Amino acid sequence: MGNATPAGGGAAGGPRWLKRLTVPGTPAPQAARARIVCLPHAGGAANAYQSWARHLPPAIELLAVQYPGRQDRLSEPCSETMEESAGAAAAALAELPVLPTVVFGHSMGALVAYETTLRLARHAPHAAPVHLFVSAAPAPHRDREDLPALDDESLIAYSRRQGGAQPEVYDIPELRELLLPSLRADFRLLTRYQGVREPARTDVPVTAFGGDRDAGCPPGELAGWGDLTTAEFSTRVFPGGHFYLQGREEQLTALVAGALGTGAATPTP
Repeated sequence: MGNATPAGGGAAGGPRWLKRLTVPGTPAPQAARARIVCLPHAGGAANAYQSWARHLPPAIELLAVQYPGRQDRLSEPCSETMEESAGAAAAALAELPVLPTVVFGHSMGALVAYETTLRLARHAPHAAPVHLFVSAAPAPHRDREDLPALDDESLIAYSRRQGGAQPEVYDIPELRELLLPSLRADFRLLTRYQGVREPARTDVPVTAFGGDRDAGCPPGELAGWGDLTTAEFSTRVFPGGHFYLQGREEQLTALVAGALGTGAATPTP
């Protein structure tokens, strides 16, 4: 387990939408010089990125978006639209102190990260990131025919095929009851988002990551993100499936933090 504390300024709901992730037992964070913002996958929560904190120097602030309807926001209605999720994330980020920032989103989080970046450029350019990392997701203007139906069994079967960290949690009735509402809401968001055919282009450099055995986002799909930026674009393919990033935290944090120009030296234990 790790430390997750609210982050955000005065925007309504800002502190709920952003969590600062730190290493437990370490001194209070020093003033940050740069920031990494991570957005979780469908059904995921802020703590999906908790393990990243151990591989970042104290000068880099690690924030994760906490969608409603899970963990400390369990009692809140889930978001079911991109407008709500990306709009709220952008509003919360706009209220933070200005720092060089990179945004990383995995799977559904990649699409929310892209939409959040667009909103920041339009409405809060002072908070726009210097780099956008998208992971394990086809670009929004590409066809997606593999999304599951929204009944319980289809959602669970799809999640198992994706190979998440703990697919066995769906075998425990109490956990299944807690997890399915947010999973269903996230896939409803994705289904509604399918109509995007001419998405806007960002002027932020974009890097697309993926796994070489990801059936939902084969490596060839990553190139589609290059259509959505007027700046530099690159791809990087790693061994693994949809959750290739598990166990690769040190490598990924070094790559992501490298876009800040500050390095990602592992802090002393």
